[in-house]
Amino acid sequence: MDALIKSIRPNKLSDGKSADPRTPESKIPEGRPGELDPSEFLAAAVRADQPRPSRAEAEQAVHTLLNYIGENPGREGLLDTPRRVVEAFDELYQGYHQSPAEVLNRTFGETAGYDDFVLIRDIEFTSQCEHHMMPFYGKAHIAYTPVERVVGLSKLARLTDIFARRLQTQEHLTAQIAAAIDEILKPRGVAVMIEAEHTCMSVRGVAKHGALTFTSRFTGMFRDNPAEQSRFLSMVRAAQR
Repeated sequence: MDALIKSIRPNKLSDGKSADPRTPESKIPEGRPGELDPSEFLAAAVRADQPRPSRAEAEQAVHTLLNYIGENPGREGLLDTPRRVVEAFDELYQGYHQSPAEVLNRTFGETAGYDDFVLIRDIEFTSQCEHHMMPFYGKAHIAYTPVERVVGLSKLARLTDIFARRLQTQEHLTAQIAAAIDEILKPRGVAVMIEAEHTCMSVRGVAKHGALTFTSRFTGMFRDNPAEQSRFLSMVRAAQR
């Protein structure tokens, strides 16, 4: 289930040698974990000029799937189903047409010298597993330590929804949220933890209802300082007691 993460900062010095003297050049990894291509978190995923099937073609695809499962698309209860499904897709996957960078582009400087991290806990979300196109849902907990300027609190919830309303893995969703905040706001550090239940695991396959998956990503001071990680996790878990 590991997300494919592309490198934008090769782990080499300008002379081509390893940045880490303990790592032989022949064993230098192609990329460092957690560094995504900026196109994944700075702009909308779908360009205005990108070719797409028509709505009629999309509805016909739903009609075909109804036939595939053995249904009769001509019966009364299913006559309008292709249209409804395509309209639902427009809502569920609207994140492809939204720009994460635009959500975070307005910041505020009136912080009175605030120098601790800002935590928003229990951001509820629903996303769709890219492997089975089945929902997974849960909560995101996000913290960042600002440098002079802060972003509106609702913007972090909107950022979560943009990435969640795309086909996803939980690992990739976690990495994208952290990378966007880190790159756009340039704080001293970012911490993201996501807990979610996956219906592709709870209602099919092993059918283990209630099993939760936890993922986390730390950058900057949260990555480098275990005490800050612990404080973040302690504050997140305080609401669960």
